[in-house]
Amino acid sequence: MSSGTLARRRAGGRHKKRRGRPAGLWADAWHDLRRRPMFVASVILIGVLLLMAAWPSLFTSIDPFDARTCELRLARQTPTPGHPFGRDNQGCDLFARTVYGARNSIVIGMLTTLATAVIGGLLGLLAAFHSRWADAVLSRVTEIFFAIPAILGALLIASTFRDSEVDSILLVVFALTILGWPMAFRIMRAAVITAMSQDFVTAARALGAGPWRIMTRHLLPNALAPVIVISTINLGGFIAAEAALSFLGVGVRSPDISWGLMIAEARDRFQYAPLPLVFPALFLSVTVLAFIMLGDAVRDALDPKLR
Repeated sequence: MSSGTLARRRAGGRHKKRRGRPAGLWADAWHDLRRRPMFVASVILIGVLLLMAAWPSLFTSIDPFDARTCELRLARQTPTPGHPFGRDNQGCDLFARTVYGARNSIVIGMLTTLATAVIGGLLGLLAAFHSRWADAVLSRVTEIFFAIPAILGALLIASTFRDSEVDSILLVVFALTILGWPMAFRIMRAAVITAMSQDFVTAARALGAGPWRIMTRHLLPNALAPVIVISTINLGGFIAAEAALSFLGVGVRSPDISWGLMIAEARDRFQYAPLPLVFPALFLSVTVLAFIMLGDAVRDALDPKLR
């Protein structure tokens, strides 16, 4: 037998052994997710929406300044060639405004999700790992926040700082983050407490691992999955919350464009001109549904009990 044949057989044996290794949590979850139609459908929808938010010029030839330019004489015009959604109550192109409205709505949802996951996750990790008094204090604080109705609290915060120099988009992110981090805190805290009772943490302590190494190398990777799941689901909720705040007049303000602001501007004439409200509401509903579907699929893939 030639040396080349032996080398190929040895390489094939090593490849089989590598493939035979037990897959990790994330690799196993990805293998399962690719076979879920709900995951594939939600990823396609979210991909299109993210493209719309990042590069609106792929979907409309109208630039952002022209999207804000209105002709009152063409108000409530029905769909025509070049204007597939028609025009709104101010005579603005409805399709262009819907496309450009995706950016602010999705950016607010993503920034709020990132902020709540980081703040709540870090506090939950530190509270569960370090000391009982810190855990007790933070747990009581989160209970206070949970007692506050989310939309009412965000409405109060946003209306309080509405006349300040803060950008309206950042103000909405701030208001939603203040009320959204306790959920991530509670999920992370519970996951860390569960992980701390496992044998690998005991073994790491016996080998002399310090607190930082235990938290970053052992606890955080094993407690991160439920936070990612709840954050994915919450992202859709934050987009809906931004629409509610804009609808109530304390969210995104003109000349910025968002779906919630478009719905607020179209509500008074809905009976006579339904399209200016229907299209942004439809895009908003599809976006929220897509993120909820994605979160449900990820949750089912990461939780062995649901397989």
